[in-house]
Amino acid sequence: MTQRARSWWGWGYEDEALDDKQAGSLQKALSRRFGIEMPLRAAPDLRDLHLPEPRVSPPKSIAGLCEHDRRARASHTYGKSFRDVVRGSRADLDHPPDVVAYPTAEAEVVAVLDWCAATGLAVVPYGGGSSVVGGVECRDSADFNGTVSLDLTKLDRVMEVDSVSRAARIQAGAFGPVLEDQLRPHGYTLRHFPQSFEFSTLGGWLATRSGGHYASVYTHIDDMVEAMRVVTPVGVLETRRLPGSGAGPSPDRLLLGSEGSLGVITEAWMRVQDRPRFKSSAGVRFADFWDAVDATRSVAQSGLFPTNCRLLDPTEAMTSAGVEDGSALLVLGFESADHPVDAWIDRAVEICRGHGGDVPDGVTSSGPDDGSAAGREGAVGTWRNAFLRAPYGRDALVRMSCIVETFETACTWDHFPTLHAAVLTKVEEGLHDICGGGWVTCRFTHVYPDGAAPYYSVIAPGRPGSEIEQWDELKAAVSEVLIDNRATITHHHAVGRDHDRWYRRQRPAAFGEVLSAAKRALDPTGMLNPGVVV
Repeated sequence: MTQRARSWWGWGYEDEALDDKQAGSLQKALSRRFGIEMPLRAAPDLRDLHLPEPRVSPPKSIAGLCEHDRRARASHTYGKSFRDVVRGSRADLDHPPDVVAYPTAEAEVVAVLDWCAATGLAVVPYGGGSSVVGGVECRDSADFNGTVSLDLTKLDRVMEVDSVSRAARIQAGAFGPVLEDQLRPHGYTLRHFPQSFEFSTLGGWLATRSGGHYASVYTHIDDMVEAMRVVTPVGVLETRRLPGSGAGPSPDRLLLGSEGSLGVITEAWMRVQDRPRFKSSAGVRFADFWDAVDATRSVAQSGLFPTNCRLLDPTEAMTSAGVEDGSALLVLGFESADHPVDAWIDRAVEICRGHGGDVPDGVTSSGPDDGSAAGREGAVGTWRNAFLRAPYGRDALVRMSCIVETFETACTWDHFPTLHAAVLTKVEEGLHDICGGGWVTCRFTHVYPDGAAPYYSVIAPGRPGSEIEQWDELKAAVSEVLIDNRATITHHHAVGRDHDRWYRRQRPAAFGEVLSAAKRALDPTGMLNPGVVV
């Protein structure tokens, strides 16, 4: 069977990208929307790419694990942020890794790190490469003799299943579909589905403190970790499997979110769940956005804990869910492996109706034997399909010199009105001054009893050749607003290089010193992902 080719510069599979006809239709629509003629560059061709010669060669002992051909190096140069995709679309790859290593066992990870330490090489741990914050780029390795991209995707097996404790030992390089396929025969699921699910790995989720698709309770990967095994330049760390512990600061918590700067995650014991059998969903429309916000907060504080509770503002509802009457849309969903969830969704809908909500398409439910698929029809289904296809559309927009960005954050409910007003004001000013137009939308991706995670999306016309500079200016302006309004610089996209200066302001200064001390202890030469987090 022929393996599908991943795009070396953009998102996903090459055969899933928008073709020229689809991109042309989008180009015409945006030209009408912006009132200007939008350009459309051809997609880059790998055959036209010229990379500098590798500065190092691996020794014979690990040469069989390593590649340095054009595609391997090009596809490991960047992640998938706007900045990355713009540079990739221009075939502008300034700092490609010299070598890409593909270990197939933990001992080979150790061997690669030993070679890099002895040779003075920087190492960038790499999972699926879906980072949107500059987390896997080699731009900060000037003090080293070369750079190795350490691709973990051949460590992709579910090693062990503990059906008594309902946990599984999984290698860090397993992509989302791969680990789910291996858990399915046991009747289990990890139940972690970020938008990047198809193209990201368990180790990447752990290293970036990933947030999954589900809106409440077990949404962050943090809550699913039972124990981890991590290779560092000074030895292997393995934490103890425990359901909970009050024994001092947690080593797992230190390593979660470290983005490969403290060690290379090779495997983890993860809490898994029985596969859902009962599902219910509904799309609730609100004439007033702030009524929708109040309803969402009430559902979040009700103790119902929906699997999906995603609020789309009117513009987002129109563009991604086909809601054309100016309503905000709250996408509600419940699921269970044990029992029907009709009572839960009925109560959530009742709460929403108390805040002026309407459910024109009714509630959709499915059970274990009826073969239906709750949440696949109506506005909810339209939104779901648009959500999964969005990154492919982003690549086409980049070819049109559009500025495409998201600002995702989280704040407590009492601060949201002020934050929302400040973000919209700053973005609209920036779009006018920097881009000459564009629009911004907002949705809640996750909700908690004490707050929400608003996610702002921006599309604007850019100046060909100046897109990154325009993006930098807009990104900086909005990031300042987030920090100044007591929100986080990121809820689930990690820090990387793009968020670093605001992360340093968000964390206490003394904690920065603690991280620096941990870096010196675990990675004395600073070889692991230099410039990230620490």
